[in-house]
Amino acid sequence: MTPTILPIFAVMNLWYALPLIVSVSLVCAATRHEDYSPILQHAMRFGLWIVAFMVVVMGGLALLGMMT
Repeated sequence: MTPTILPIFAVMNLWYALPLIVSVSLVCAATRHEDYSPILQHAMRFGLWIVAFMVVVMGGLALLGMMT
């Protein structure tokens, strides 16, 4: 494969994270609450925490990649 095609595949693989983030955040929120409204609110907050963590890790890896 040529190096110009590889970033396209890397971006496409991030779409697999979306259903995982949604399902993990909903299950985690549902184990703590019983009503739908608190479940959805907690799931949104937890999902945002997961996305923020992923962005920080990806930024750190990108920084390490630029150093080499």
